Amino acid sequence: MPKMKTNSGSKKRFTLTGTGKVKRKHAFKSHILTKKTKKQKRNLTHIALVANVDEKRVKALLGM
Repeated sequence: MPKMKTNSGSKKRFTLTGTGKVKRKHAFKSHILTKKTKKQKRNLTHIALVANVDEKRVKALLGM
């Protein structure tokens, strides 16, 4: 059987932590920033973790 291919879109969006959790960025931070408050933009900057229910699916896309 051939090797599983890593999903190219996923490898650009997600990274693994040392403990095996999946890190992600927040949405809504790329454009139309003038109408968003400083607080909202600042809070979107921080890295988040993928929810436990979605972690298995994202790891499959990453070939884990």
